[in-house]
Amino acid sequence: MHNDGAGNIAFHREYSVHCTLRIRGARGTSFITGNFMQSWKTLKRSLILDHSKWLSVEDHTIQLPDGKKIEKWPWVISPDFVNVAAVDENRNFLLFRQVKYAVEGVSLAPVGGYIDPGETPLVCAKRELKEEMGCEGAEWVALGSFPVDGNHGCGTAHVYLALGVRKLFETTADDLEEQELISLTQAEVRAALMRGEFKVLSWSAAMALALLALEDL
Repeated sequence: MHNDGAGNIAFHREYSVHCTLRIRGARGTSFITGNFMQSWKTLKRSLILDHSKWLSVEDHTIQLPDGKKIEKWPWVISPDFVNVAAVDENRNFLLFRQVKYAVEGVSLAPVGGYIDPGETPLVCAKRELKEEMGCEGAEWVALGSFPVDGNHGCGTAHVYLALGVRKLFETTADDLEEQELISLTQAEVRAALMRGEFKVLSWSAAMALALLALEDL
């Protein structure tokens, strides 16, 4: 998404042939402009846990706008990741029905994966769509980038909508995850979202953003 400074929000659509186009999204006055609030400052950081490439933890010393300092503010570092809402030429969503370790029972899920070192979010999104579904998208819309935890980090989610998705080849599911590829209409996705069937926060957010974006495309 892009704010043009006049309160107009634009979705950024990217084509796989390297041309770009800005698509108008929500219009009106922004509710977050102005300089009446200041961000907190990081004064010092120290590593307290180096578990693996998937997780490390730091202690931060931070300074509030009024000058007050807070020590030992925990900051969690995990890899940034992408979620991709895949929509085919018939405007149906391609999704997984699957299980995850942190999820109770079966969930619906979009494509997703961690960004490799040196990889841009868009390149990762295209790679994950191909690796997980054996598909490619004709057009790509960037729906935004969001910290997982507003106070403690936990990585950043980069959300994309892939349009005109078509199948290239059959894939083999990851041995750690049982998955079933399904196709749902926009109405079915909306109903599933409201029933809580996308059981991971980033998945629900990605699908909600995708449904909103499709209203303007």
